[in-house]
Amino acid sequence: MKDFTFRTYGKGELAQLYAPTIGERAACKKLQVWIKRNAELHDALLRSGLTTHSREYTPYQVRLIVDALGEP
Repeated sequence: MKDFTFRTYGKGELAQLYAPTIGERAACKKLQVWIKRNAELHDALLRSGLTTHSREYTPYQVRLIVDALGEP
C-alpha cells in the first residue's frame, strides 16, 4: 500500500478515501459526523481556520484528521 500523502484535499476527496464504498455526499456526511463526535479534533479544526464554507482541508488539517482517525 502506498504511503498516505499529506496535501490539500477537497472535502469530498478526503471523505471518499475514508468511505470508498459509498457516494461522495454520504461519505462527506459520515466524515463530518466522525469529526463532530471527536470534540478535540473538531475544536482543533476550528482553531486551524476550518469553517462550514471551507471546500478543502489544508495539509495541516488533514494531519489533524489522520492523527485522530487514522489513515484512510
